[in-house]
Amino acid sequence: MAKANREFIYGLNPAFEVLRAGKRRVYAAHINEGMRNNPRIRKLIGLLESKNVDLDWSDKGRLIQLSGSRDHQGVVLKTSLYPYVEFKDLLNNQRMLLLDNLEDPHNVGAILRSAEVFGFTSVCLPKKGVPEIYPSVVKVSTGATEFMKICRSHSANNYALQAAESGYRIVALDMAGKVSLRDVAKSNYDRLVLVVGGEDRSVGQYILNMAEDIIGIRQGGQVNSLNASVAYVRYPFHVSSSPSVSPT
Repeated sequence: MAKANREFIYGLNPAFEVLRAGKRRVYAAHINEGMRNNPRIRKLIGLLESKNVDLDWSDKGRLIQLSGSRDHQGVVLKTSLYPYVEFKDLLNNQRMLLLDNLEDPHNVGAILRSAEVFGFTSVCLPKKGVPEIYPSVVKVSTGATEFMKICRSHSANNYALQAAESGYRIVALDMAGKVSLRDVAKSNYDRLVLVVGGEDRSVGQYILNMAEDIIGIRQGGQVNSLNASVAYVRYPFHVSSSPSVSPT
């Protein structure tokens, strides 16, 4: 069965960011007919008109049908698919983020939202074990995905191996880690790959074996649970970069 070459991005912030970034072709915009006088909707319409995007006033049922979600916030864009890049196009960047065994689209979107804010705009997604950049991921990221370079062409192990051979320091987050993330951040390595794993299956053993630093996050509470997206936000690496995603 052939893969569709169109998808429906939903949510107000994602719509603004898709249009601002200009990475995708936008074929049409479907907007809740009951929100004609909403100030943010009117602002969005101005942006759509400036880009000559066809506008269709729709009811809520139609928006749910198109997006497959009730969380559409009155806006659904019909767009081209997410434009992935090749891994070789990321190898000149100082920092890269690698996701491993991270199966929850919500967590992927949350991590990407934080990553973009802190300057990690180069991201490696394995072909298996991690969701694609689905519309739901774009929604949770509030459109941050549109300002990132994301590849999806290799396994997590292969990404890590190629990065190490290209001079990157491999740093993994793991509950058993003994290294402080702050100490690694202070070292300011010239080239670094930060590997974040999932909740049920963390970073794979192959990558843990090759990582120069395995970072554990000290917890002060009684509940032994800190999911991947929260862990990333708790101790992000700061990179000299201003965030692209606006509150719009």
